[in-house]
Amino acid sequence: MQWENLTASDFATAVHDTNTCVIAMGVVEKHSEHLPLGTDYLIGHRIACLAAERESAVVFPPFYFGQIYEARCFPGTVTIRPGLLVELIQGTLDEIGRNGFGKIVVYNAHGGNWHLIQFLAQCALWEQKPYQIYIPLHHLTPEGLKRWEEIRGTTYGGHADEEETSLILGTYPHLARLDRVPAEPARRRGRMDHLPPTFSGIAWYSDYPDHYAGDARTADVVRGQELVALYVDALAQYIAAVKADTVTPALTAEFYARVQHLTDGEQEAY
Repeated sequence: MQWENLTASDFATAVHDTNTCVIAMGVVEKHSEHLPLGTDYLIGHRIACLAAERESAVVFPPFYFGQIYEARCFPGTVTIRPGLLVELIQGTLDEIGRNGFGKIVVYNAHGGNWHLIQFLAQCALWEQKPYQIYIPLHHLTPEGLKRWEEIRGTTYGGHADEEETSLILGTYPHLARLDRVPAEPARRRGRMDHLPPTFSGIAWYSDYPDHYAGDARTADVVRGQELVALYVDALAQYIAAVKADTVTPALTAEFYARVQHLTDGEQEAY
């Protein structure tokens, strides 16, 4: 069920029946020369909607604000000041919770969001919330990954590559410009390899200055349709597990009871 398509009364029923909302976290950024700027959020939202048809849940409207500062040098990228971005996402999660959902699945559709959304999940231990955050760490089940490895034509990538291009072909084929796929694959340049293993904000740009990583020449609609089905299957299974979960809410309640006990104890000491 798509949040924006429901009436108010149908929405209230959906909250009661599912208690679970899925928000796909994407961005707007360059995807080489052959994929649309909205690739991440378009794919993520579509996968979420298809999975929610399989395993009933409410899908938040398309969300395309995330961490993509490394692409600010390219036309069309949308970025928001870091502090405001954190507040925006936290406020969005709080609003989902205010509307009655006790469980929020944050489905990451952009690699650059990983650190950000995991940090926000940790922030839920700072102030007790009326909801639980769940972040699936894999887009494919072990069986799905094995199948993708069997049908894919390349063994490397990461951005606008065979996998991502196939996903667009399997969801929004009219948006792919295969005539613009670069003639040569994009491999990691390693321009910071003079340093010991290092994380830096400029690291991605140093390796992939054209915002292309991999080889999209082997992408096609058939691979894309099967890959979409594998993604949907994995997320549907994950949603089902989240809906059935009673352990995480209980652990959170236990954690905050101990926090409160410690706080009360400190107050008594003073």
